[in-house]
Amino acid sequence: MTTKSPPRSAQTRPVRRPAGFRQTLRRARRSWQLYVLLAPALLSVLVFKYWPMYGAQIAFRNYNPADGFSGSPWVGLEHFERFISSFQFERLLANTLTVNALGLLIAFPVPIILALIVNQLQSDRFKKFTQTVLYSPSFISVVVVVGMIHLLFSPQSGIVNNAIVALGGDPIFFMGSPDWFRPLYSGSDIWQNAGFSMIVYLAALTAIDPSLHEAARVDGADRWQRIRHIDIPGILPVVTILFILAIGNLFNLGFEKVLLMQTDLNLPTSEVIQTYVYKAGLQQAQFSYSAAIGLFNSLINLVLLLTFNRIARRAGQSSLW
Repeated sequence: MTTKSPPRSAQTRPVRRPAGFRQTLRRARRSWQLYVLLAPALLSVLVFKYWPMYGAQIAFRNYNPADGFSGSPWVGLEHFERFISSFQFERLLANTLTVNALGLLIAFPVPIILALIVNQLQSDRFKKFTQTVLYSPSFISVVVVVGMIHLLFSPQSGIVNNAIVALGGDPIFFMGSPDWFRPLYSGSDIWQNAGFSMIVYLAALTAIDPSLHEAARVDGADRWQRIRHIDIPGILPVVTILFILAIGNLFNLGFEKVLLMQTDLNLPTSEVIQTYVYKAGLQQAQFSYSAAIGLFNSLINLVLLLTFNRIARRAGQSSLW
């Protein structure tokens, strides 16, 4: 009696790896020195960025240092519900969103305008001098910047209040006024960081083909027309990418600067999610509660990033992926 061989589909076949995988493996073997140089950076990202995600589970537990991460009792979304139902939720959300929205609407276009202006300067020496003057404040420490703000806007000896008194007005306690916290924060942030962000747009402007400007001059286009029809479209992909990243950080503030500028009098507008997490987590030892607030903040940023990235991709603009 003859036995029939199993059908071809049922026979054991060797697993064939795709050609792309083999090429990648061959390339990795050929350039193994580069991967060795890359290993420390990858290791640092894994240790300091991905491994801490294991501790995010305390947002769903009543964390007790004696029981550890996995031994603490599971409470689910209790801490999230507590934060959303608290009386401070709306105020914290509004303050964080308002300060960041002002920065996005006012501070985001400033580096673009500065880059377009500096790019039109004819003298190379004056252009380099202007760039140095504009981005040098970014090397100043945040603590020093806040100290400068306190000195300049002091109600007794500040230059600003001295000028107001000389003009016949009354001195203003800027650092103690809730209405002045947002203008001071946004204005100082523009002064400190706009010049450094300008470098990115200047690099994008240098990548534009000079023959386009030469052809535009031959056709009779003036400087503003060349900026409108050549420079701005040329840097639009970079603007789109940076705008998407800025949207993804819409609920993230410079924690150190807000905390340093914060006083008991301006708390109604200066208390944001980051400072509240610091006070609840470190000062009041509510580790699980503060972790839940921080995770909630990160999830909002992630949703905004994904949403605007998808909008940009559907609009035919540059996107992150």
